[in-house]
Amino acid sequence: MIIGLAASAGATLLSLIIGILSGYIGGKFDLVMQRIVDAWMCFPGLILLIVLMSVIGMGMIQIIVVLSLRWGFSGSRIIRGAVMSLKENVYIQASVAIGCSTSRILIRHILPNLMAPTIILFTTRVPDIIITEAALSFLGFGIPPPTPTWGGMLSGSARQYMLRAPWMVIWPGVALSTVVYGINMFGDALRDLLDPKLRGGSGRYGIRGKKLLKKLKLSEASTKI
Repeated sequence: MIIGLAASAGATLLSLIIGILSGYIGGKFDLVMQRIVDAWMCFPGLILLIVLMSVIGMGMIQIIVVLSLRWGFSGSRIIRGAVMSLKENVYIQASVAIGCSTSRILIRHILPNLMAPTIILFTTRVPDIIITEAALSFLGFGIPPPTPTWGGMLSGSARQYMLRAPWMVIWPGVALSTVVYGINMFGDALRDLLDPKLRGGSGRYGIRGKKLLKKLKLSEASTKI
């Protein structure tokens, strides 16, 4: 969980920096940054992580940095697309017309409108990073003992004695599956709550739609009376 939250925060921060600058500045800077992102995404993810962990060594700080880089570059595409859509709005053009600085526009106008996709991006990155860290620990490239990890608990002695003591494999697997499933459900619910198309309507968590339906039923009942 520590690695999942820390690496997701680092990846989201990196995605914000690359995505905002690339989407707002555009031009040659955007072209160069996107080619770097394309080159990074061309490498197979697990193989790239194994190579990086072999080069910089195993440890909690190292794996957090590597996982942040792995998911930060790919997540910048989402932020870039949102920024390119936001900068075409009238209030951004008005801010440019009255002479607002680029930093003020990015901090006061662009960044607040990116909170919804940023939070969703963070919540969707946490389970992916937890699964990836478990895979690296299972292969022996994650956090070295004696620090406990769910992936490390599924390998080593657990593989040797899993038939005699199956709980050595069952409980780490159940914990890993439960946490990943719970975070995925939380991210899905958060997406529905922050989605402007569902918020305030009759979506999954819409309240106004339920109140409107209740009023309609009351009006029909009064009409019959």
